[in-house]
Amino acid sequence: MVRVIFIGGLGRSGTTLLERVLGELPGVCALGEVVHLWRRDLCDDERCGCGRRFSGCRFWSRVGERAFGGWQNIDPVRVMALRDAVERSRHIPRLAGRRLADPHGELVAEYATYYARLYRGAAQVSGAGAVVDSSKHASLAYCLRWSDQIDLRVVHMVRDSRGVAYSWARTPDRPASAPARPDRYQPGRAAMLWNAHNAAFGLLRRRGVPVHRVQYERLLADPAATVRRIAEFAELGDPGPLDFLDHDAVRLGPCHSAGGNPMRFATGELPLLRDEGWRASIPPRQRRLVGALTAPLLTMYGYGRQ
Repeated sequence: MVRVIFIGGLGRSGTTLLERVLGELPGVCALGEVVHLWRRDLCDDERCGCGRRFSGCRFWSRVGERAFGGWQNIDPVRVMALRDAVERSRHIPRLAGRRLADPHGELVAEYATYYARLYRGAAQVSGAGAVVDSSKHASLAYCLRWSDQIDLRVVHMVRDSRGVAYSWARTPDRPASAPARPDRYQPGRAAMLWNAHNAAFGLLRRRGVPVHRVQYERLLADPAATVRRIAEFAELGDPGPLDFLDHDAVRLGPCHSAGGNPMRFATGELPLLRDEGWRASIPPRQRRLVGALTAPLLTMYGYGRQ
C-alpha cells in the first residue's frame, strides 16, 4: 500500500507552496497536481517541474514503465472519461456513502486504480516512503478513499476566504502553455466555491479519512512547526533539522511536479511572503459580502470577522 499525502483545498490557498515545501522532506516525493497529468502531460506534453517536456523527463518515463509497462499502455481518453463520470463535485454525496453500488462503484474502482498504480510507480522510482499529490479536488480525494491500495492522508489547506476571493478576482500571470480555463471569479462566486470545497473536506474527515487542516497564514507565520505537525500526522518519521526552511524563506531543489502553477519550476531560495494585500485593497462591500457568505466556516477555522 502506497502512502499518499493529498493536499486539498480551493485554488489560491497556498497548496503549491505547501507541496514544494513537503517535497523537500526526506523520503517524500512531490508529484504536483496529478489530476491534470492525463490531459496536460500525456496528451499535451507540457513541461515537468524539472523543465523538460513530460515525454523527455526520465523520472516520468521510469514511472510510466513501473506503473503501466510504459505510458503507451495508457489511454488518457479513457481516464478522462472516467473522471467525467465519477470525479465531479456533484458526485460527492454518493462517494461519501458507506458503500458504492455498481456500476458506479466499478467505475470509481477503475479510476482510483490508475492513481494507485501511478503513485506506487513514483514511490518505487524515487525510493520515497510517501508521495504528495496537490490535485486539490475534494471529489478526487473521495474517489481515492475507496482504494485499498492507497494509504490516504489528506492535508486540508485553508486560507481566509476574503484573501482567496480577492486573489480570484485578479488575473494572474500564467505560462503560455496553460490551457484556457476561468482565471477569475466574482467575489460572491469565489465565496460559494470556498464554502463548498472546504465543507467537503470536513465531511471527508467524518467518513473516517485522516484529515489534517493547515492554515495558509500559519504556514507562513511558522513554517517549521507547521511542517513538523504535518510530518507527524502523515507518520513520516523524524523530518530532521529542516535546514532547507527558514522563518522567511525556503530553499527548493529541482522537482518533477507534473502540474500546478508556475511555482513548480522554482529552484533556489524562495521568500515566504504572506500575501495580505487584500486587507488594504479589497473593496469594503466585497469584504462584507464574502465575510457574510462564509461566516460559519470562517468562525470554525478561527478567522475573525474583520
